Amino acid sequence: MARRSPFSLEGRTALVTGANTGIGQGIALALAEAGATIVAAGRSDMGETLGLIEAAGANAVPLQLDLQQPGVAAEAIAGAVAAAGPLDILVNNAGIIRRSDALEFSEADWDEVMNLNLKAAFFLSQAFAKAALAAGRGARIVNIASLLSFQGGIRVASYTASKSGLAGLTKLLACEWAAKGINVNAIAPGYIETNNTQALRADPERSTAILARIPAARWGQPSDIGGAAVFLASDAATYMHGAILPVDGGWLAR
Repeated sequence: MARRSPFSLEGRTALVTGANTGIGQGIALALAEAGATIVAAGRSDMGETLGLIEAAGANAVPLQLDLQQPGVAAEAIAGAVAAAGPLDILVNNAGIIRRSDALEFSEADWDEVMNLNLKAAFFLSQAFAKAALAAGRGARIVNIASLLSFQGGIRVASYTASKSGLAGLTKLLACEWAAKGINVNAIAPGYIETNNTQALRADPERSTAILARIPAARWGQPSDIGGAAVFLASDAATYMHGAILPVDGGWLAR
């Protein structure tokens, strides 16, 4: 009998937030191609993502929700379980960014970003872990952090704060839950071609400066993040807890 690959996700179910486009879509497709059933969650239409997953011969269901609404985390986990069965993997990818000089940054932009990028990720993780422990199941949480979990950046005060907080939260949850069979790790994407970086890519001066700093000499693709997510969600990463894995074309090594 052939030995199961430690990278296989056959028989597992993953909830991926913000899966309609960009990094979330790339992760959802990669997990599906590794064998997982996907619950693609978010406010937007998931038709494109579902089509890509189905074309790959895998299974996915949509879950429409607004993670900025109070108390939605427990409902989201319950809805995902009702749609696809017990969950094995949670990917906290949903996030937004607001750009403004720190002197002008609004309280509304601060709260909106922090509520989705950090608060929602914590309470989704909490509800997911409760369900996993109640069912006596091991589980994997993959948070999507950022280079700005390590660096300051400019003009993105709430985004930097949220992603720095998510890195710390990843470590805290790993410390509390590692012995309970729940792996909590994070990926820190570099500059990836997504909606969030459209403004940077459209600015010739900023785009040129960014590319000059990336050893790989290109912007990343959402699929570049997918492989890292498969690894952290798989048995190959069983002894990884609290890691923040940069996938950045060498940016932090420079």
